[in-house]
Amino acid sequence: MVMSTAKSVDDYLAALPADRRREIEAVRAVVLENLPRGYEESMGFGMIAYSVPKTRLSETYNGHALMYAALAAQKNHNAVYLMGVYSDEKRAKTFVDAFAKAGKKLDIGKSCVRFKRADDLALDAIGDSIRAISVDDYVALYEKSRLLTKAGQKKAAAKKAVKK
Repeated sequence: MVMSTAKSVDDYLAALPADRRREIEAVRAVVLENLPRGYEESMGFGMIAYSVPKTRLSETYNGHALMYAALAAQKNHNAVYLMGVYSDEKRAKTFVDAFAKAGKKLDIGKSCVRFKRADDLALDAIGDSIRAISVDDYVALYEKSRLLTKAGQKKAAAKKAVKK
């Protein structure tokens, strides 16, 4: 699957072959059932994205809505992206342990969990990780992480100077 140019989630799903659509829809249902209030579902980076709306956080490092999670049908696999898992070592360990406890093989990349079928996933672990971080907490994590960059430090210093 080449990066999708679909403008809506419905268009994205409609463009998938039936077998891939069924698997993505199964994981999407888990995401939507557990998604904390305040995130929104849309298309982003050619995937189904779950993001902090720009009305809540207008300034991001790349100018796009801050992505929290995503779903995509890639060329050779499906993928669920879970930024909250990758932002905290304790959450990552809990996630990995949940897959082991469920007896599921975890095929994890730098920022995604790859799967062929939804049954390949520990869906409870996916739901738990989605449910784990409120929008406010995720924005706070993001803002804290930005302060660790030179650009973020420069911006914070400029804001502080303006307030004086």
